[in-house]
Amino acid sequence: APRAALAEPTDELWQGLAKDLFSGRPMTAGREVITVQAPPEARDAALVPMTINLEKPATMVRAVTLVVDANPAPMAAKFTIGANSGLTTISTRVRVNDFTHVHAVAEMADGSLHMTQRYVKGAGGCAAPSVKSMDEALANLGLIKYREIPAGDLADANRREGQIMIRHPNASGMQMDQRTNSYIPARYIDQVIVKQGDDLLFQMDGGISISEDPNFRFTFVPNGAKTLSIEAHDSDGKVFRIVAPLGSAS
Repeated sequence: APRAALAEPTDELWQGLAKDLFSGRPMTAGREVITVQAPPEARDAALVPMTINLEKPATMVRAVTLVVDANPAPMAAKFTIGANSGLTTISTRVRVNDFTHVHAVAEMADGSLHMTQRYVKGAGGCAAPSVKSMDEALANLGLIKYREIPAGDLADANRREGQIMIRHPNASGMQMDQRTNSYIPARYIDQVIVKQGDDLLFQMDGGISISEDPNFRFTFVPNGAKTLSIEAHDSDGKVFRIVAPLGSAS
């Protein structure tokens, strides 16, 4: 089969990010490996939906990195993919601080990198005030819920679709407390580990570009395990865990 053409970065910002995040390793145009869905114009720049589609089996894709180029912390999330997960999609919500390209880079099992991009118009997402008061946010800090999407919503009945919702302000350090007119210290979910039984589905390593109340929706192949374990870490060293039953909504 013919090789994909090399994807030459079209702007100086992405060239620098690619060098810093991926050590200048070569990338190929990746639409046959990975695609990303994003709205061309953000209605709410603090809650911009992103969906990553893996066009190759999870046994071939080792990791996916989501980069919001113009954000103060451009690497929104790195998803390490379990080899036996059968993952085909991952959706989340990010903050967009300025008009920007969003890049999704897949690292394959052979070490090669494949990139795709979208352009999103948005502004001020990283400094946008929380939709909740800080007192309310801290009262439910770390609450995790897992919801299983009915199988009828999927074209392949052998797959499952799940959604993880984590209560956390994911404070960026750029938001103002309206009562004190001082900046709210940065505090955010920096890691989420999701396992089906003993098998890794995915691990997310991220930062302030993930929106308030982090949310991850994903498709996977069941391995016969009866439970899904979810462990979330935040930048203050707190760890939050749940074990959710598989096979029915929880």
